[in-house]
Amino acid sequence: MRTLLAAVGVTVLAAGTALAAADAIRVVSLVKDQRIFVSFTLESGVTEDLRAAIDSGLPTAISYDVELRREAAGWFDKTLQSVAVSAIVQYDNLTRRYRLTLTVDGLGEEPTITEDRETVRRWLTTFDRMPLFTTERLETNVEYYVRVRARSRPWITWFFWPWDRGSASGVAKFTLIR
Repeated sequence: MRTLLAAVGVTVLAAGTALAAADAIRVVSLVKDQRIFVSFTLESGVTEDLRAAIDSGLPTAISYDVELRREAAGWFDKTLQSVAVSAIVQYDNLTRRYRLTLTVDGLGEEPTITEDRETVRRWLTTFDRMPLFTTERLETNVEYYVRVRARSRPWITWFFWPWDRGSASGVAKFTLIR
């Protein structure tokens, strides 16, 4: 009986989320003209659960928390700057078109309309040279890193897990040289 309960418990804890904990984000940072440009790609792309949520017509988003950090001597690293990037898609079943919206720290651009699923996949998972941070207050010859964490909405699971299993992450280190 204990073995059965343990197996059920493990199955419940591993319940499907739109982003698996093992997912990785490829992150590249570039320092130029006192700005830090960040490129990142969610390696797993759009999962079947996320595709089903999109096709149902639900507003679906992948939110990325992008942080500029510096390693600290103590336990926790210091977050110097942070930005929230959200790629949002909503499918209109009547017109069979996707409405794509990008927000950076809550500020959105004009939505884009498309019928192409590949465009939707790239919209949700690939970001190229976004000027997210400045180097004004950074020290020269010090190592910093950019950490990107992603999570999807709606959070597609039927079990509450308090430690954010439904996220993916990636890191890119760099040394500031002026």
